[in-house]
Amino acid sequence: MKSTIFYNGRHQWIVFGRDPDKPDKIIDTNQYMIVDGDKSFLMDPGGIEIFSSMLAAVLRHTEIENLVDIFASHQDPDIISSLGLWDEALPKATLHAPWIWESFIRHFGLNNINYNAIPDDGLSIVLNNAKLQFIPAHYLHSSGNFHVYDPQAKVLMSGDVGAALETPGASMYVEDFEEHTGKMKMFHQRWMPSNRAKQDWINRVRKLDIEYMAPQHGRIFKGEDVQNFLNWFERLDVGSAVE
Repeated sequence: MKSTIFYNGRHQWIVFGRDPDKPDKIIDTNQYMIVDGDKSFLMDPGGIEIFSSMLAAVLRHTEIENLVDIFASHQDPDIISSLGLWDEALPKATLHAPWIWESFIRHFGLNNINYNAIPDDGLSIVLNNAKLQFIPAHYLHSSGNFHVYDPQAKVLMSGDVGAALETPGASMYVEDFEEHTGKMKMFHQRWMPSNRAKQDWINRVRKLDIEYMAPQHGRIFKGEDVQNFLNWFERLDVGSAVE
């Protein structure tokens, strides 16, 4: 499934997800791409098993030579194990990823794509008109982790924060927030280890103007459900595996 989150005639956010052919034992993922004129930016491009379908989907919206930037929020295989194949397809691209995970991510294959190591306090890049900010989200759930904020589109790609475990064919957007919390609670309590890190991220994100919060698993939050999520997450005690 593909959905357009934001489009102003030149600058576009696209989400790819809800693969009906996904094997049952592989977690469903959302992949995001920004198309800004003649430059495109692909976020958390996914695991090796979805590379061929992702490449076909991406090429419906951009030329291969225009895909110049890739982002990996952290090192997990569902995020970036397809890197070795993208490395063959995109010989002139740059991968933006946490500095702490460079020597690990290179195990997926990195011979042609440049690695731009993001420092702990984040940084910004510019495509054409879109200025993107890499927002620190350390320990949520990875020790080196970032999200992508686009102030023009008012979209935050929030990685595993906001993730939900869904059944196949679920809607792309949150429709009933209270009902949706039941699909998020266990994921956040078990995968997020630190209440201190959680609060640091919430304090950062509350300063941003966000219309859409787009996680890597589950549904996209829009409008008032962004604040509903922040309030819910703030109350939630995480790190449940250690009593």
